[in-house]
Amino acid sequence: MTRPFGEGAHGYIIYSADGTMTASIAKATRPPFGIANARNANAAQKIEAFDSYFHYAGPWRIEDDEVVHSVTMSLNPDMTGTEQRRLAVFDDADGLTLSAKEALKDGACRHHILQWEVSRNSIGCTKE
Repeated sequence: MTRPFGEGAHGYIIYSADGTMTASIAKATRPPFGIANARNANAAQKIEAFDSYFHYAGPWRIEDDEVVHSVTMSLNPDMTGTEQRRLAVFDDADGLTLSAKEALKDGACRHHILQWEVSRNSIGCTKE
């Protein structure tokens, strides 16, 4: 198992009744730029910021036991215009687990699992 955002990663996933969703995940600690305008950060700071945060948003729908996210905007430009399918499983404690399998270039398969828990009227990421 890997944890690309480390121990203590946190985030939000929000599904609105009008069919729009947004999801964000971040490392537990992210170093501040120490400047007012992020555009003035140096290249190393921008790389660290990109590597420690993930986001996408767009319309969502349910198909069988999957939730389908139609990505209209993303931190990763290559995800925009894609459909992200996730197996969705609710547990008895108001938690939501989303998972998906990804085929890798070497023929291997990676299984992504995100466990979300309800927190103050929203769902927050507790594990990767």
